[in-house]
Amino acid sequence: MSLHDLKARALWFTAPRNATLREASVPPPGPGEVRVETSASAVSAGTEMLVYRGEVPEGLPLDLPTLEGSFAFPIKYGYAAVGHVLDTGPGVEHLSSGDPVFVHHPHQDVFVVPARMPVRLPDGLDPTLGVFTANLETALNVVHDTPLRLDETALVFGGGVVGLLVARLLKLAGAGVVSVVEPLERRRNLALAAGADDAFEPEDLNERVMEATGGRGADVAVETSGSGAALQDAIDAVATEGTVVVASWYGTKPVTLALGERFHRGRVRLRSSQVGRLNPELSPRWDRARRTETVLGLLSRLDLGDLISHRVPFESAPEAYRLLDERPGEAVQVLFTYERSRGGQDV
Repeated sequence: MSLHDLKARALWFTAPRNATLREASVPPPGPGEVRVETSASAVSAGTEMLVYRGEVPEGLPLDLPTLEGSFAFPIKYGYAAVGHVLDTGPGVEHLSSGDPVFVHHPHQDVFVVPARMPVRLPDGLDPTLGVFTANLETALNVVHDTPLRLDETALVFGGGVVGLLVARLLKLAGAGVVSVVEPLERRRNLALAAGADDAFEPEDLNERVMEATGGRGADVAVETSGSGAALQDAIDAVATEGTVVVASWYGTKPVTLALGERFHRGRVRLRSSQVGRLNPELSPRWDRARRTETVLGLLSRLDLGDLISHRVPFESAPEAYRLLDERPGEAVQVLFTYERSRGGQDV
């Protein structure tokens, strides 16, 4: 335990496609606060890459209290960090030094947050798997927004981390057949290994869906790929009165849809799903605390380690963003790893 400020490094996007590490000084925790040392953090290949590329409306308010700057740049971004509690401030009783925790915090090797923010990870869990907490919250929210009935057919567009998690949870929720539409073979194989019944390229979509449903179309579809073309395919692939849940955030990218055919005559429903709000129909039974509790149980229940494709030292973070931007097909879940002496370095 140190009573002094600690040196830290934080990742900032200073302009479109420009990531850099900046030094920071992290004070001891005050009343009701904890100081956390990071061991790993996850890069979001969806939302975070929109921010990195400058494809977010500049005036959009920041949606996490740990973010700094603005979408007009510079901005300190990220929301999936795991580590351990270094020390606690006065009045903190539910967390202790050494506790493994997940925090919605940008990429930074040491930081201070209010003690209500860290989520203590279960004993016996590989703490690194805690980085999936954020994406599992999103995936669970998506499934709760999807009007699936027992033995119905579900399509998931996109085999990234969120799409793979959604496919797995839809199967657990009682889907009869879950198919993943993904152009990359590696991700299709991951989908099958995670429990999907089928995985195929977009070019095979119509034939495979019609064959699986007797020509009816899928009951529900979830779009997680960030592609406007995939959203159109989802609309065209669902059955009459089917629902398409849009989990992707397109940022400033325009999406053009043909709504005069299948969408209109098929009475297709489009539903947005965003993790910041829970399905209001479930509010008498579900709140954020219950969602978090469920996610913590899923961390050890699902085979999440197979989704980690790259472990990148934090000092090489800019290279990881270039990889995801220029060669996204080579990666699934990219992690930053942090090497510091326990307790950090005094300023």
